[in-house]
Amino acid sequence: MTQKNINLEEFSKDKKIRLMEAIWEDLSKNEENLSSPNWHKKALSGTENRLKNNEESVKDWHTAKKELLNRFE
Repeated sequence: MTQKNINLEEFSKDKKIRLMEAIWEDLSKNEENLSSPNWHKKALSGTENRLKNNEESVKDWHTAKKELLNRFE
């Protein structure tokens, strides 16, 4: 496989998002070949433990998205 350098700074935000979506769609076609890295498994385990200990709460996507958008405005 040949490595190509892509200057992402030349892409618009919209084009970058479309590119990410295309890459994700391609990767997800073979989900069985993908595995989570160990750091991700540890992070999920930590979240699960915090939920069990009532140190973390679950939010629906609409609420979580709104809070994240407000945090980064």
